[in-house]
Amino acid sequence: MPPALPPPRIDTEADLARGVAYLIAADPRLAAVLATGGPPPLRRRPGGFAGLAATVLGQQLSTASAAAIGARLFSAIDPFEPAAVLKARPARLARIGLSAPKIKSLKEIARALGSGALDLEAIAAMPADEAHLALVAVHGIGPWTADSYLLFCLGHADAWPAGDLALQEALRLAFALDARPTAKAMMALAEPWRPWRGVAAFLLWTYYRTVKQRDPVLPGPPP
Repeated sequence: MPPALPPPRIDTEADLARGVAYLIAADPRLAAVLATGGPPPLRRRPGGFAGLAATVLGQQLSTASAAAIGARLFSAIDPFEPAAVLKARPARLARIGLSAPKIKSLKEIARALGSGALDLEAIAAMPADEAHLALVAVHGIGPWTADSYLLFCLGHADAWPAGDLALQEALRLAFALDARPTAKAMMALAEPWRPWRGVAAFLLWTYYRTVKQRDPVLPGPPP
């Protein structure tokens, strides 16, 4: 059996354009999404522990709030390494603006990285579904965080944040659905878009911004 091909990545505008062309050929309904929203921008963030931490900070927070807390965190712990986060006292992290659950999440992630239970380099080479499972196995990394990290920090072209509310609403509008699809329904709807589901997410976020006249909540970069 030949070795499995590495998953496609979204590193350049050319990668993004290739994914868009594939998607429109696979599902002509997405041509209308592109026509309404326009070409999606290339969205990439630094990866590694800092990128994963920034993605955790973005959970259930506005982009501005997450960026402000992240700026204070990365300034206070420099260099930002797992060992330094484990040594940081919870009271100090709370003064920076981190909630108790996020303090626990960052420490659990730092502990997993230190022990080798979490290997971000290995995850970068995995298929999207396998990488998702490896990430959510760590306490504090939920489905939204896992998929957002894969898409924004690793450029994984097949990452699909099925639980993202803006994506669900965009699909409801674009496909004239009676109700906003559940995360399970989102997985089924996106099945024909493999291995470029991540580019479909970019298309739909851009469509959402145009139709709803507001930005979706997306993870910000580490300062």
